[in-house]
Amino acid sequence: MHRQIIKFIADFGPLLIFFVIYFNNENDLKKAIVPFIIATLIALIVVYFLEKKIPMVPLTSGILITLFGGLTLYFDNKIFFYMKPTIINLLFAGVLFFGKFITKKPLLKIFFQNAFNLQDEGWQKLNYRWIGFFVFVAILNEIVWRTQTEAIWVNFKVWGLLPISFLFAASQFPLINKYKIEKQ
Repeated sequence: MHRQIIKFIADFGPLLIFFVIYFNNENDLKKAIVPFIIATLIALIVVYFLEKKIPMVPLTSGILITLFGGLTLYFDNKIFFYMKPTIINLLFAGVLFFGKFITKKPLLKIFFQNAFNLQDEGWQKLNYRWIGFFVFVAILNEIVWRTQTEAIWVNFKVWGLLPISFLFAASQFPLINKYKIEKQ
């Protein structure tokens, strides 16, 4: 139980730190980036000590947070940080899309075969749905950061993207149940 709580904190703590520092420093994105990067790197280290490995999604996110946060600070240009969610989501969509050509099966099946035992058709549909979701979220991020204030974008990033992702994931359970292979 303690392990799950620590993992939850490692997953969401850096984002909460970013949010709190941003809004407690007169909405200064640059003051929030360095603590966000440090908290993300610490979270990756904690996950490594708990799991003896770092899962691909948090590792990729950590690398991109550090890269785009660093570019934002180095070039003094916030656009790098605004585009980070767009690039991460397009990267995930691309990996899922092109991965099926390399592995000859949906990558979700490789990533989640221990969690779900689905028929191949179910894996295909789930894979395409997640591709569509990642593209949708990338486009949504672009619309929000280009049309709204920075404070609204930060709120959207922290309080919008997470619920949208949870709701989408939850909406996939009927498909998962439909294509689940029952153990004999």
